[in-house]
Amino acid sequence: MSSLTSGMACAATLALGLPLFAQDAAHLTVNWIQVSTSPAPPGTCCFGMAYDYARQSVVLFGGSADPPYLDDTWILTDQWSQVSPATAPPARGGAGMAWDGAAGNVVLFGGIGDEGTYFNDTWTWDGATWTQQFPPVSPPARAIEPQGMTYDAATKTVVLFGGLNSGRPCQSSGNALGDTWTWDGIAKTWTEQFPAASPSARRAPMAYDAAAQSVVLFGGDNGQSVDYNDTWTWNGATWTQLFPSAAPGARQCASAAYDDVLGAVVLFGGFAVSWPNSLRDTWRWDGTNWTQAHPSAVPHNRYSAGMAYVPPAKGVVMFGGLSSGPGLSDTWLYVPELIF
Repeated sequence: MSSLTSGMACAATLALGLPLFAQDAAHLTVNWIQVSTSPAPPGTCCFGMAYDYARQSVVLFGGSADPPYLDDTWILTDQWSQVSPATAPPARGGAGMAWDGAAGNVVLFGGIGDEGTYFNDTWTWDGATWTQQFPPVSPPARAIEPQGMTYDAATKTVVLFGGLNSGRPCQSSGNALGDTWTWDGIAKTWTEQFPAASPSARRAPMAYDAAAQSVVLFGGDNGQSVDYNDTWTWNGATWTQLFPSAAPGARQCASAAYDDVLGAVVLFGGFAVSWPNSLRDTWRWDGTNWTQAHPSAVPHNRYSAGMAYVPPAKGVVMFGGLSSGPGLSDTWLYVPELIF
């Protein structure tokens, strides 16, 4: 294992950018590297996680494999460290979190508490503390998993789609929602959107594809043991289903994030009702098709893990999730390397 600094060193040689990739394409490979971080958040899933571009750190809040849920806040720069803000959201799992580039903060919405109560509260993180916001209208209460929200740089809003309003995070039973909402971090308002077309009700991972300037949604499940493998994009006004020639198998609770260096959405793992175990495959979306990657090192199979792109490391960081036992507490970095 390496430290995050060592993992970043692998990418540091690529600081000259994409022209270097083009010159040495035959020698470019992308691998998962496990990074040693101690201390680290407890083994858990279903937390909120996002990269804070203003503070150059990953922010993680709450989660748990089962109740009791947590209300702890962790920051990852080179190592994980727990912080103690003056205020914080109540303990919960299944909250959605996303960087809000327009407002310059991280926004958290919803989740479920220990008593089975679903939340529809909105909180923002400014690098020092959490602040509850009180918009005049909010989406109905729900749990949406870590990647159920993403920042749409084209419209300068955070996009939320679907989720579950019954059952528990990380579980395969519950009532799925199919509504689309956007958060304006400057006006501090939620607005329900009514697109002409939309994915069916579900919880599903989303990421913003900066190259295509659209939000990408893949697969998910309807909370009633039906998994999907369809691909949709959001252009700020409506959803459009795409029909790539190749795609990952149907699954729920996969993790996804856009990788600026690769210019692709990276998707990992999840689980499917048709499979006996959770998954450990890696896929990349280039705006047209999904391509399965075959890195030499592969993280343990898992679902409901956190994933975020970390610019200083020039790679995607993944933490935790569930497999077939206790919650995981390992940290992985998916980074390009030049192999000669």
